Amino acid sequence: MSAQERLADALYGAGWGTVKKLPEPVAVRLGRTIADVAWKQRGKGVLRLESNYARVVPDAGPQRLAELSRAGMRSYLRYWMESFRLPAWSPARIADSFHPTDLHHLSDGMEAGKGVILALPHLANWDLAGAWVTTKLGIPFTTVAERLKPETLYDRFVAYRESLGMEVLPHSGGSAFGTLARRLRDGGLVCLVADRDLSSSGVEVDFFGSPARMPAGPALLAQQTGARLLPVTLWYENSPVMRGRVHAPVEVPASGTRAEKTSVMTQALADAFATGIADHPEDWHMLQRLWTEDLDPATAREKDQKGTA
Repeated sequence: MSAQERLADALYGAGWGTVKKLPEPVAVRLGRTIADVAWKQRGKGVLRLESNYARVVPDAGPQRLAELSRAGMRSYLRYWMESFRLPAWSPARIADSFHPTDLHHLSDGMEAGKGVILALPHLANWDLAGAWVTTKLGIPFTTVAERLKPETLYDRFVAYRESLGMEVLPHSGGSAFGTLARRLRDGGLVCLVADRDLSSSGVEVDFFGSPARMPAGPALLAQQTGARLLPVTLWYENSPVMRGRVHAPVEVPASGTRAEKTSVMTQALADAFATGIADHPEDWHMLQRLWTEDLDPATAREKDQKGTA
């Protein structure tokens, strides 16, 4: 384990061990302070966030983008402060901290007995939404987590999410898809963060007017199992309560090859995600490259030389 990996593991360990013990007003102020310090330093993550917001809000000038990135960092640190504290929250506190609308799409799907896939972008606090599902609704679900380095850090994330009632599968290894399909065939629930492709098999979509790649998994699972595929978007308001919306089901096209159906369905997911992100851009925590143009090494070098991330 490298020194950087040991540091990352120690910092996250301190977060889960210490932040959850702080009085809530102190934790809120700490998160905002860390966010503002990081924003003022203008590191790669902040610059990338701002660059992504420029695609979401194309008419925003430099001042507006700066305001958005500052709000985005505060939202991002709110996510972390809440996540560090979630294991210590009571079931009543979790139940009162999230108010979604159009929940009938989920309940109808679960009652149909063919399984449900909830697909979310990196908006607000998807861990809180998951904890609400397992606590308030009493529905266990299966999800997938990216393998992090060091392995001890990945183990921390798995233990954290399992403590909230989630079954967590590793993204790598090749067996996750089969397990997810079995859970769905048994009438279960699968939740996937699905706005960033972590593989080489993503589907190209139009996202805010430019090509990007998103994972094919949600659409493929829906086709293979007959499960209902539901986009979900989340957002914060000036309140301790997070809001959310369960969007209408993404239907499997009646005709076309599997690849063609997957393309149509993944584009429908991207469109639903874009609706939620456009309404609440500051709650989209995308501090990585996403669009195809930004992922191209030559383009990325050219932009970096011009001072963008």
